[in-house]
Amino acid sequence: MFGRSKFLVSTIAGVLAFGLTAAQADTLRFWTTEEQPDRLAKQEEMAAAFKEKTGIEVEVIPVSESDLGTRTTAAFAGGDLPDVIYHPLQYALPWAEAGILDTEAATEVVENLGTGTFAPGAVAMAAVEGGIASVPVDGWTQMVVYRKDLFDENGLAAPDSYENILAAVEKLHNPPDMFAFVAATKIDEAFMSQVLEHVLLANGVTPVDGNGFKALDEKKTIEALEFYKAIAKASPPGDLFWKQSRELYFAGKAAMIIWSPFILDELAGLRDSAPPTITDDPTSKELASKTGIVTTLKGPSNPDGAAWGDVRYFGITNDADTESAMQFVEFSLDDGYMSTLSIAPEGKFPIRRGNADNATAFVDGWSKLPVGVDRKAPLTELYDPATIETIVAGLDTASRWGVTEGQLALASKMINSQVINRYVREFIDDERDAAATVAKLNEELAKIQ
Repeated sequence: MFGRSKFLVSTIAGVLAFGLTAAQADTLRFWTTEEQPDRLAKQEEMAAAFKEKTGIEVEVIPVSESDLGTRTTAAFAGGDLPDVIYHPLQYALPWAEAGILDTEAATEVVENLGTGTFAPGAVAMAAVEGGIASVPVDGWTQMVVYRKDLFDENGLAAPDSYENILAAVEKLHNPPDMFAFVAATKIDEAFMSQVLEHVLLANGVTPVDGNGFKALDEKKTIEALEFYKAIAKASPPGDLFWKQSRELYFAGKAAMIIWSPFILDELAGLRDSAPPTITDDPTSKELASKTGIVTTLKGPSNPDGAAWGDVRYFGITNDADTESAMQFVEFSLDDGYMSTLSIAPEGKFPIRRGNADNATAFVDGWSKLPVGVDRKAPLTELYDPATIETIVAGLDTASRWGVTEGQLALASKMINSQVINRYVREFIDDERDAAATVAKLNEELAKIQ
């Protein structure tokens, strides 16, 4: 703990603290990148509920994610930061280092709510010495989406490892009726970059350490390259990205794909712009009922595996009315947490699983939130409890290159350069062997600053 007095709204001390806060605090300013009108409306409702409970006003201010970095830096320089910022992962550690974030306040919020109630991967990605940079709110992990019915019929284990996926490729690949996989192979698509990072993370491969560039481990990288080549060879020819993988899976012509959770409602026929075509009924839930999900993927050199995660945080700034800002963040992750997650449940997995009374309270509540666009249904109507548990569990092992090493910016430059995509594609196309590919990757990645 850092010596700040606790506030307990339900106690006399809390009521007194509330009276003092209400008398002294200005309106809290909350910057959010969830700027679409329907999402803003839900955040306004949450702010109103917080005011009703505490008397503290919250001004919800939309900020475009593309402008968030420059606006925050300018506000910091001018001494005019908002109290709380909803922000993506890449800002947590740099903003903490720059002095923009009050890491003691964030750490105390997590401790007040119960560190053990949060997904450990999401906490670890924002860890600083003695605590955490920002409070993790929600996130999602990339998923291996697979035909569970075909796996069960053929006695195949879930595709949660290189080994199990390759066993399924051997058994299920029967083109053109059924492709075992639809791997990302289109070099200039960010989708390929994300999928490759997921696959490489799964085997413990990283291009950075605390000092910057780190040569790729040859053995681990060769294992990952050979695996990726095998699933690419079990895919249709051509330049493939998210579009083909979804279309082929929806048509019943692919046994496995890698996709984001934004496919969950589409699988169940809830979005007219992306209907399943496996049956004649584009609103059918049949494909969802036949689908299994894997989030944590394991390679032979990394038995614990990893999940590629996109996590969002509440940052309490060093210009904040600290106690009121902490109170707002705690409310948003406790009494108001279902409202927070309801903004887009299919892409906002609950990072806080439950509370002291019920360890799974928020997972249970989230699974009942309606998802979909043209039609709505809760995830509990679409997927069984084991699948829902698996979806959420990915946040336990969520990771990204460069986060724990403090090199996320460098790792992002490496990914965005598409160097990895290009040389992996050339390896898939048999232009050089695996060892030569690793050497070429190391040569080119070392040039990126």
